[in-house]
Amino acid sequence: MKKMMKIKLMLLWVLISLYPLQAQIVYEPLYKDVYPFLERLSFRGIIEFTDLVKPLSKKYISEKLIEAKNKIEMLTELEKDELEFFERDYFLEIHGFVEENKNKKYLSYFEGDEAERFRFFSYGDNTFKFVASPILGFDIAYPDKDRVFHSWMGLSAYSYLLNNIGISLYFKTNNEKGNNLDIKRGFTPKTGIIPELHDYGRDIAYTEVRSSLSADWGWGDIVIAKDYIEYGYEKFGKLVLSNKAPSFPYIRIDLRPVDWFNFTFFHAWLSSTVIDSVRLTAYNRDIYRNKYFAWHALTLTPIKGLDFTLGESVIYSDRIELLYMMPFMFYYLADEYISNRTGQPGDANQQIFLTLSSKDHISSTHLYGTIFIDELTIGGINGSLFISTTYGGATQRRQRTQIGYTFGLSVTDLPIDNLTLSAEYTRINPFVYGHHDPAQTYTNSSYLMGHWMGHNSDLVYLDLKYRFIRGLEANLWGAYIRKGSSDYSKQYEQPEPHFLFGLRTNYTYYGLNLKYELLHELNFETRFKLTNLSTEQTNGSFFDNQIGEFSFSIYYGL
Repeated sequence: MKKMMKIKLMLLWVLISLYPLQAQIVYEPLYKDVYPFLERLSFRGIIEFTDLVKPLSKKYISEKLIEAKNKIEMLTELEKDELEFFERDYFLEIHGFVEENKNKKYLSYFEGDEAERFRFFSYGDNTFKFVASPILGFDIAYPDKDRVFHSWMGLSAYSYLLNNIGISLYFKTNNEKGNNLDIKRGFTPKTGIIPELHDYGRDIAYTEVRSSLSADWGWGDIVIAKDYIEYGYEKFGKLVLSNKAPSFPYIRIDLRPVDWFNFTFFHAWLSSTVIDSVRLTAYNRDIYRNKYFAWHALTLTPIKGLDFTLGESVIYSDRIELLYMMPFMFYYLADEYISNRTGQPGDANQQIFLTLSSKDHISSTHLYGTIFIDELTIGGINGSLFISTTYGGATQRRQRTQIGYTFGLSVTDLPIDNLTLSAEYTRINPFVYGHHDPAQTYTNSSYLMGHWMGHNSDLVYLDLKYRFIRGLEANLWGAYIRKGSSDYSKQYEQPEPHFLFGLRTNYTYYGLNLKYELLHELNFETRFKLTNLSTEQTNGSFFDNQIGEFSFSIYYGL
């Protein structure tokens, strides 16, 4: 506890010492519509937008809006309306940073406060700027023959202090009522929850809290936060880092010294949900094993629109290791050093990932691919290595292909303006995300931090999005998933089971979503989803079942 306090005080001192640098950041939540807006513009080469790792700062987003404004002649009429809408939303950032960047030939857009949108509370002077908004919402859903009510309320606030400190707070309480509530969030991309109260599946309550303290020095920033971090371009589940698991506390550093180089590092404190049987207390309460997550990624941009990213992560447990808190450390070699120091074999759970992204090299098209390597041997790739153990009278090949990969594309405004087509394929081999130590699996609070469908599965996803007017969007989508056994018990046996081993379940989804943002943050949304389940039986036949779901929601904030 004392060590953590020292770390926090040291980081606070670093943030305060950055005062003369005259910059500040606050992260924008992942659900904001400005992300897909800027993403689409980058597909067409109008702006350069680095969005592989999210959330992004309001300051960076405001700079991208300024960049789009300077090329307004390239925007469609609808995009011009959308740009004006977002300009009002980021008035505070643009108004503050335009003057700062006046020598960069950016345009000046605002004359007075008439360009500012309505806010429930805002205040600003040369020292302190503060914005606060309520969060209110209601959703009613009809999954199959059931009915579920979901209501929520809370507060979203952020401020800029002394021109170099950014602070944010997001707090939301939730209540769900209905029959057969999905307390564990099951086989779905919905973010996992930690229920505070539940009544036999008919009533659950839970709370979400996110917060951050940050500073920026122009070409880099440092953040202490409890929030989500996403990595990847995937539309129906992120392979490397998703928001499936609840948010977690972390220290994050982003460096952008030149246009062609980006580096991100964070060290996180996870929830293992694994009881530490060694540590006992006088009050007979459970104490859980400590769990940590170190992650870094380097992105190189050799030419405009082409990004290559290489990253590495490690999950370890029980005590903090300084080597894993060093941003520029090779974690594989760090694990070797730690194992030599302690006289024990290396035991941390390590991963490597690579991403390639191409924007507008094919007109208005984004091509991307990611590979996630959890464990891999040469024998697993080409079958050239054999093991000496004999199974059933025959020597079996050694296989270690615990990898997942995604490749996809998005095309916007072709052949029709304001229409975007996305398609992707994801495959996750058996035992990816697993580990023999339950405190070092790729999870937080027992939820996967990677793709929500888990190992031993694959996915084909298609969607069409069309924007009718500013704020009104329709999304027609479909997905097909094959899911084998979720069992990890044979992870270290040879030979490795084949892909989709065990009894298989096939999921076919058809969905239609309609969303309208009438005013800033005031949204109406309706969704329809049809799910066909085909479950394999022990005799090889399949049992089919169909489930329909309709829902409607109205919310301010989220």
